[in-house]
Amino acid sequence: MSADRPILHGAPYSVYVGAVRLALAAKGVAYDLVPVDVFAAGGPPADHLARHPFGRIPAFEAHGLTLYETAAIQRYIDEAFDGPALQPADAGGRARMVQIQSILDQYAYRPWVWDLYVERCERAAPDDARIAAAVDPAARALDAIEAIAATASPVGPYLLGAGPSLADCTAAAMTALLERAEEGAALLDRRPFWTRWCTARDRLPDYAAIAADLG
Repeated sequence: MSADRPILHGAPYSVYVGAVRLALAAKGVAYDLVPVDVFAAGGPPADHLARHPFGRIPAFEAHGLTLYETAAIQRYIDEAFDGPALQPADAGGRARMVQIQSILDQYAYRPWVWDLYVERCERAAPDDARIAAAVDPAARALDAIEAIAATASPVGPYLLGAGPSLADCTAAAMTALLERAEEGAALLDRRPFWTRWCTARDRLPDYAAIAADLG
């Protein structure tokens, strides 16, 4: 590891680690990824708990600062490093970005990642009832984000206009898994906005490699 490079603590399979990695890649920032196993038999390592008192991932170190919580890390990366801006210039646009990030965290993550992707793709015996119950909330999150994206000026190809934002980084990591479940792929395919967005998403720097690490 290089002493002057940021350090990202986490696991490559985590969508939230992926969301931070995509922000770093979009800014062109070289970093070191230090693996952390939060599911170890004894729980998260003590040194990680010193960085993240809740024992989750990711945690981040740069410029003498240690951070946890994905949105805070992403915002710091955008504001502390050179490179293209990943937040809208206007207050309304930034508020919309945070709104999308909150929808992803609070309403999309569980049905997209755990109830559809993990259940359908990672379980030896998927729970079909759980999968079926997840389809409507998964669709509701997609539609809510699309409605916000429709207010951007200009509209598309990204969630908040012509260029990617921090919200796109988080959505990219989560949809990389959502589309691997047949039900998730169907939800995306039935929505022209999301089909176009996925095409733009695939062009994000390092997206293919980061998505491959997710699962």
